[in-house]
Formats: sequence, structure tokens, C-alpha cells
Amino acid sequence: MLESLQAGLGTWLLPSLSGLLAVAATVVCYRLALALIRRVTESTALTRIFLDAAAVPLGVFLGLLALNLVLEAAPQDLPWLPVMQHGSTLLLILSVTWAAVCCASAIGDAIVHLNPVEEGAWRQARKVETQTRFLVRGLNILVVIVGLGVALMTFDPVQQLGVSLLASAGIGGIVLGFAARPVLENLLAGMQIALTEPFRIDDVLHVQGNWCWVEEVTATYVVLRIWDLRRIVMPLQWFIANPFENWTRHSADLMGGVLLWVDYAMPLEPLREAFSRLLEQSGKWDRKTQTVQVIEAGERAMQVRFLMSASDSSTLWDLRCAVREGLVHFMQREYPAYLPRMRAELMASNEQSS
Repeated sequence: MLESLQAGLGTWLLPSLSGLLAVAATVVCYRLALALIRRVTESTALTRIFLDAAAVPLGVFLGLLALNLVLEAAPQDLPWLPVMQHGSTLLLILSVTWAAVCCASAIGDAIVHLNPVEEGAWRQARKVETQTRFLVRGLNILVVIVGLGVALMTFDPVQQLGVSLLASAGIGGIVLGFAARPVLENLLAGMQIALTEPFRIDDVLHVQGNWCWVEEVTATYVVLRIWDLRRIVMPLQWFIANPFENWTRHSADLMGGVLLWVDYAMPLEPLREAFSRLLEQSGKWDRKTQTVQVIEAGERAMQVRFLMSASDSSTLWDLRCAVREGLVHFMQREYPAYLPRMRAELMASNEQSS
């Protein structure tokens, strides 16, 4: 047993050395060519983006390709040669899959790089980035599935199993469809969102009572960043089946109001002047909307709405808080008697007896 093992290892000495030399020479030549290309090309060039993304898997692929060629040229009577050839082929397929995934991701990075966020064109840039992220992740999933399928088909038992499963593909498809329904629903929802664009990356949404931004979009879920830096992870299917608010669908500017309860004796003109003065003093007002209206008349007081606008939701929130604080301070300083209060009517005792 020991002698046969030593004999087998002895027959593999020359092919092993040849394989190591071939892999080493291929890797060295590849590294030199890679360094030369990086020196003569700019880091922002498209070819450079693809090369940097797939540099490692491409080097692994070339090394495995050289090893595979050496094994193919080796004497066919070598022990364990079929096993070594099969292992090399399997690793070669996986390296190709790895390189394809990296190149697909590089496609997305290149498209986003070609559409930078510029002043006045941020909507188009965010639209392209969102669609690209969805499509690239779907393409990566497809590449991985195909690569794993090809790798599994190199095993003879799997090939025979595949032939036998073709006869029952209908029942198997139904069972697989029910089992993978949540995943498939989210994948299809991602494709639908990429095409219809109900939201984009960095859009401001109001979801389930939360004011948040779209931070990350994957193939199956969306990460929303709330204003207090918490994160909500929502499945894509939720956005297809449920309504939500998009505050930056066509533009980022918004209107918002401040509500103030005042006594009926309070004159409205001083409030309008104070409101106008607060807006003029603030650098957050976009000078588009300035309205003062009485929107409610209750039993004890009336409600006045001060409507204003700003360039985006964050700026509008700060502006509303500043205006509310300024109006309350104005009422406390100039008209403290006209703030809402509880009234009671006193009647004389003789009037009550009568």
C-alpha cells in the first residue's frame, strides 16, 4: 500500500512541478500586465473600472486555466488524474462566475459614475442610480444561479438526476414556486420598482408614521434611514402592496404650517406682520408661500394656520419650529391677554334666585 502510494506520488512529481511553474508564470505575467495597464490608464476610465473590479477573480481564473491546460496535457495513465481534472474544471467555473459577478457590479458603478449628481440634475442621477442598483443585483443573482448550475452539472449523478426531474418538472415547478414565493415576489417587486420608480435612492419618504430617507436598495429589501438615525428594513413587496408618501417624487420643495390657538379678541393683522417679519429674517424660507388663515372657530378660541414653504423637508421642519417659537414669543410679549384661556361667567345671587 505504501509502495503504491509512493509510486503514485513519484509519477505526479513532474506534472506537479509543471503545473506550479505554469501557474506562477501566468500570475507573474498577469500582474505585470495589470501594473502596466494601471499605469497608462486613468483611474476613472471605464476599462480601468472593470479591470479593478475583476482583477482578483481574473487572476485566479488565468492561474486555474494554466493549471487546467497542464492537466490536459499530462499522461492519461496518471493516478487520480480524472479527479484532479474535475476539481480544476470546477474551480475554473466558479472563478468565471466570480469574475462575472464582479464585472456586473462594475457595470453599475460605471453607469453611476457616468451620471454624477450635479446641480439641477439630481433627480435624473438618482433615477439612474436606483434603476442600475436594482438591475445589477438581479443580474448578479442570475449569474450566480447559472454558475452554480453549470458547476453542479459537472457531476454525473446530478446530470442523471436532472434528466429524471424533467419528467416531473410540472409538479416540481409548482412546489418550488410555493416554497420560493416570498423571494420571487420581492425580486419581481424590485423589477417593478426599477421600471416604475415610485421612489429613488435618497428620496424622502413618510412610511408608517416615520419620516425617513431611502438609504440602500437591494434585490429583496430597502433600508430606510429615519431622522433620528434608526434604520427600517422593509421588503420590496411592501411598497407594491401598501401606500406611502414620497416627499421628493418630482421636487424636494414642500409646504408646511404652524397652528396657533388665539382668543377671538386677537386682531389678525399684527399676527400677519409678525409672521411676515419672521419669514424675512429666516434664511430658510424660499419666498414661495406665505399665508395666514383662520381654519377653526371653537367654543373658546380660534385656530390660525401660518402656511410657509421651504426647499426641502429638513429645512421646512427647522423653519416651522423657528416660526412657531417666534409667534409664541410675540404673543407673550405683545398680546398676553389674548392667549387661549378658560372663561367663566359669574351671576349675581339675586339673579340666580329669580
